[in-house]
Amino acid sequence: MKDGLIKALACDKRVRIYLCATTALVDEARKRHDLWPTASAALGRTLSVGVMMGSMLKSDKEQLTIQINGNGPIGTIMVDAYSDGHVRGFVGEPHVHYQYNDTGKLAVGIAVGKDGYLEVIKDFGMKDNWSGKVALQSGEIGEDFAYYFTVSEQTPSAVSLGVLVNPDHQVQAAGGLLIQMMPDATEEDIVKTEALLKTLPPMSTLINEKESL
Repeated sequence: MKDGLIKALACDKRVRIYLCATTALVDEARKRHDLWPTASAALGRTLSVGVMMGSMLKSDKEQLTIQINGNGPIGTIMVDAYSDGHVRGFVGEPHVHYQYNDTGKLAVGIAVGKDGYLEVIKDFGMKDNWSGKVALQSGEIGEDFAYYFTVSEQTPSAVSLGVLVNPDHQVQAAGGLLIQMMPDATEEDIVKTEALLKTLPPMSTLINEKESL
């Protein structure tokens, strides 16, 4: 699947959807920063959500910066995002690799930690920047951003992020999904969305198996 981003509306425009494929982007970051697998997953998830948030900016003069630090082994994750899809980022410690013993999945939450914060700084080209900051919930990044959107931007949101890394450390699939309730969303819209999310495979699986967004 080629890298890309699509935006959509559902439920008579009461639900907003962002979907991105970022496999080539994340693999390029892996090569440039010599990332080990869990570091690839952590930065890849943050780059993916950065792509989607960047697309919400109104003009090419605006940009946003994401900072995550949970006092884990990976240190600080930082990503800059722009309205045209460009993103850049890094992690404090690229040589980090942890797996959960019970599932074998990359342990992003352990690498990031959760004794810290997620902060989004938006530069609208005005005198002062806008900033929103929340405590990390798990360090897994997806649910941390769902919490951020709901608490800091008052927009109930579901966030699914995934990075699939091969044994040779190459990124095989990466991408993200962001679903947001608009102010006029109904209880039925929320119930419908929650039911759909329960049946959804992992994001990395979808990106890996499907031919297009």
